Parts: sequence; structure tokens; C-alpha cells
Amino acid sequence: VQLQASGGGLVQAGGSLRLSCTASERPLGRFIMGWFRQAPGSEREFVAAYKWDGGSRWYTDSVKGRFTISRDNAKNTVYLQMNNLKPEDTAVYYCAADNRLISSRIRYGSDYDYWGQGTLVTVSS
Repeated sequence: VQLQASGGGLVQAGGSLRLSCTASERPLGRFIMGWFRQAPGSEREFVAAYKWDGGSRWYTDSVKGRFTISRDNAKNTVYLQMNNLKPEDTAVYYCAADNRLISSRIRYGSDYDYWGQGTLVTVSS
């Protein structure tokens, strides 16, 4: 599975961006698509994930209420709508996917088999 991420950019604090991640194959079964981010000098961290079968969603605490993950079935695409962006959201955002991941492991990037290229999000204060 190949993943194509897009949508990063420069935005002022309080602004919004929408990231997209498109899979090269139609997601089936336990397919989970997630977003991770890595700020300069920091470890990669989990942001959000979406389970294709059933629509379960997970978020890291720092983005709850501001970010929304959703999907477009017809386009094999997951979106990350980011509202009320803060300077601390600045990072390279990566989409990831796996078709065997269990829910208890969705926050662990090392468990994802497929990764897209990063897209840079910069939030100015």
C-alpha cells in the first residue's frame, strides 16, 4: 500500500488546515490509517487514527476538540481537519496505515507497516 499525504502549509495561530492521505488500494477489514507528527528535536508522536471498518477514531489529548479525522470511501482518503492551530502544532505530519493493527496498538508508530511522505505544518504566533 502506498500513501500520499498532502495539505501542509503555513498558517497563523488560530487558523485551520486540512491534511489528506490517500491510499493506493481500497482499505479493507481492520485497516487503520493514522497521523503522526514530529517536531524539530522531538520524538514522533501519535496524533489521530481512523479504523476503516466501523469508523472508530482515536486522538491524542492535545488535539481533542480541535482536530477531526474523517474519511472519503470513494477516494480511499483520510482527512485530518485541524482547527484552532497552535504554534506547538508545528511539525512534519506523516500518515501511516496498517491492515492488521489491533486497537490497543494504534498509538505506536512502530506497529504501522505503511508510511506516506511527511507534510510540513507551520503555525506562526
